[in-house]
Amino acid sequence: MRIHHWLLQVAALALLAGCGGEDGPAAPPPGAIGGGPTPTPSPSPTPPPTTRAFAEEFNGPQLNAAIWKAEGPNFWVNNELQAYVNSPDTIALRSNVAGADGGVLVLKPKWAPGQDPRSDRKADFQSGRIDTRGAYDFTYGKAEARIRMSELTGVWPAFWLLGNDTWPATGEIDIMEFVGEPGWISAALHGSGYSGANALSRRYNFPAGVRVSDWHIYGVEWSRTAIVFSVDGNEFFRVTRSEVERSGPWAFDSPKHIILNFALGGDYPFGVNGVTAPYRGLPQPTVDAIKAGEAEMLVDWVRVTPPPAP
Repeated sequence: MRIHHWLLQVAALALLAGCGGEDGPAAPPPGAIGGGPTPTPSPSPTPPPTTRAFAEEFNGPQLNAAIWKAEGPNFWVNNELQAYVNSPDTIALRSNVAGADGGVLVLKPKWAPGQDPRSDRKADFQSGRIDTRGAYDFTYGKAEARIRMSELTGVWPAFWLLGNDTWPATGEIDIMEFVGEPGWISAALHGSGYSGANALSRRYNFPAGVRVSDWHIYGVEWSRTAIVFSVDGNEFFRVTRSEVERSGPWAFDSPKHIILNFALGGDYPFGVNGVTAPYRGLPQPTVDAIKAGEAEMLVDWVRVTPPPAP
């Protein structure tokens, strides 16, 4: 992805969780998405539950609250610049979107200075984050989402899977992260011994003439023996169980839930763009675009296909 300065690498080691992309699995970015307590050893092997087929098309009048939980403003990781709120301004469904098949989910940051309830940060923005924890968790299968994103420096939308217990022992699979560099997205794996700055990660570079602001299908195929990432059906990163176990325990035999979120600034974008003003990792043109309502993550659908029967 980029050459890491040693200061950024040291800072990354202090992060609670994260993902990003490199051109190889040995050097992830200093960003982080997930968060959790101090790492603990992986639990005893758990019999994997049956993976149920899942399809969320976002065609209803409102988000299905029986499936999706919205994150609240007390949540904070990675020195990000937003407070998550469950509001129609930040999480909504929309119809008649060009190129979409039916309705879409819209995650949208907004300018909201002076509204942050936490005294230990200065979040001048609000945004949306939703997950399926407890409503739809699964082990193994193919997870895909069709997504379109605004090309703005320092934005940080993501589609990922997270384990349901202590991080990183129960694993994190980052299917897609975008930090506002229009030529690429990244994917990563996190577990005990390979999290934060040591995550296994890779960048996907879009072909010439293809934009991240176009519709794309971001996917992962997850089995007992390997995890394979793709964009529009094109495989770009394959990590086998034996490769993971060179770094630490395989953290991918336990259930994960789906997360869609739109973060702003923070450690990963800052590590890429080096912007310091007006906000860390977020330049003024992006702030202006957010104020104008131009920053969005659109999700046409999310689908999970169970693995083939043994």
